[in-house]
Amino acid sequence: MGFLDKLKNKAQQSKGRGKEAAGRAADDPYLEAEGRKDRAAGGAKQVGEKAKDAAREIRRSTEK
Repeated sequence: MGFLDKLKNKAQQSKGRGKEAAGRAADDPYLEAEGRKDRAAGGAKQVGEKAKDAAREIRRSTEK
């Protein structure tokens, strides 16, 4: 499940970049802000996934 979550988060970040660029091109500050929000949310989720991976690795190393 972790791989799919990471992929979804990357897609959300990419979608945010697109919205941000479109908002900048159309001079629409609301769309640009929404893009920044999407990018930040995707990044925060990525950090959570990395923390889960690190915890999993620690658990594996202590079990042996």
